Amino acid sequence: MMIRVGFGYDVHQLVEGRPLWMGGIRLEHEKGLLGHSDADVLIHAICDALLGAANMRDIGYHFPDTAAETDGIDSKVILRETIRLIAQKGYHFVNLDATVCAERPKLNPHIPQMQQCLADIIGTDPDNVSIKATTTERLGFTGRQEGISAYAVVLIER
Repeated sequence: MMIRVGFGYDVHQLVEGRPLWMGGIRLEHEKGLLGHSDADVLIHAICDALLGAANMRDIGYHFPDTAAETDGIDSKVILRETIRLIAQKGYHFVNLDATVCAERPKLNPHIPQMQQCLADIIGTDPDNVSIKATTTERLGFTGRQEGISAYAVVLIER
């Protein structure tokens, strides 16, 4: 058995006129995240962590933001495809620990639904999907509510 760890990070700007997707679910908020896809920072960080753990480059390599076929793509599709890609290399998901940095909206009430959504896509028990939320105490772009960032660490095995 071979185990590997991967780390992912993503950030997107908050803008008016876009829906806010986080962990595969739509949240009610006056702003959404700007991106070529639905800009779900949590899923993007998870995908980068998975791809990194399998030494398969990054999300931009597999799902470029210049490609017409990824324009407006649902990040759940990207996660499903990422799981398929690492499986082709002989790896499967073990667990995930992620942190989302946002001043607003408050994410804690939505975490169980996000865990279930992600677990369903990955094909694992929700107990293997840890999601935490924090603020930056009003410091930096996150504190000024200009954007949201996410960090993820995953464990995969062959």
